[in-house]
Amino acid sequence: MKSFTYQRVSTPAEAAAAVAANPGAKFLAGGTNLLDLMKLQIEVPTHLVDVNRLGLDRIEPTAEGGLRIGALVRNTDLAADARVKRDYAVLSRALLAGASGQLRNKATTAGNLLQRTRCPYFYDPAQACNKRNPGSGCAALGGFSRNLAVLGTSEHCIATHPSDMAVAMRALDAVVETVHADGATRQIPIAEFHRLPGDTPEVETALRHGEFVTAVTLPPPVGGVHLYRKVRDRASYAFATISVAAVLVPEGGKVAQARLAFGGLAHQPWRVTEAEDRLRGQGADAANAVADAVLQGARPTEQNAFKLPLTRRVLAGTLAQAMQG
Repeated sequence: MKSFTYQRVSTPAEAAAAVAANPGAKFLAGGTNLLDLMKLQIEVPTHLVDVNRLGLDRIEPTAEGGLRIGALVRNTDLAADARVKRDYAVLSRALLAGASGQLRNKATTAGNLLQRTRCPYFYDPAQACNKRNPGSGCAALGGFSRNLAVLGTSEHCIATHPSDMAVAMRALDAVVETVHADGATRQIPIAEFHRLPGDTPEVETALRHGEFVTAVTLPPPVGGVHLYRKVRDRASYAFATISVAAVLVPEGGKVAQARLAFGGLAHQPWRVTEAEDRLRGQGADAANAVADAVLQGARPTEQNAFKLPLTRRVLAGTLAQAMQG
């Protein structure tokens, strides 16, 4: 691990200013991803700004009837919150499907959204990776790609986003709140927060350097059936090969409202409005038509082409379960 300086701050604006003033600075919260990357010298910050004492660890109701989740709320606490379990069960289930109990005790809401890909070529400094070293190439394109993306890819990157929580947040239409060094705030819809790789896979979110995430807001609950189904290589402590977050409101044996977001398929949580439109007014037997919309434009490799039929089966199973209540 390379040497670095360390600083504690007392306000979100102070944290943003400390990082904005130093191109090599990073925020430090739970550290479950950042510290691992520092040990491998994939992340080499020259200055760490500790944000753990900012009081952003509360879950509070909003005036609109939703929930405001502080950036430093630990994953364990968020999954166990009675309001989340009752009104946003897909989020609780997604959190409990991720990592391990020990990691969930440390990992934060903002850190989970911002965690970096687990592509094996990103983690290997001996391999070409445009995300780690822009312009060096993408070794994954001709390498081992079984768990990599099939949607939204580019010739520069086929990595996937690893977060389970972010997939549920995408289905719930969450909004990310931030603060700048000058104290100005911003609200970013989760749909606009994570970026596709395009020509700049190293730019992963809509955040600017020094912009600090303070909270994530959930809109009022919509009710219905909340499911999170995750397919992975082993029963625990593994990232999704395919996952689906589903919030469905059945009515008379049909789907009156539908929200579907997918993990393991792309560089961001994947949600397709057309797929949800095809499901409304239909039953579980519409799974194939819905999957057609989800998978439109897919560009699988030979090794991960199995993700296409697997997505269809996982979606069909999820819809069948949801329609049973």
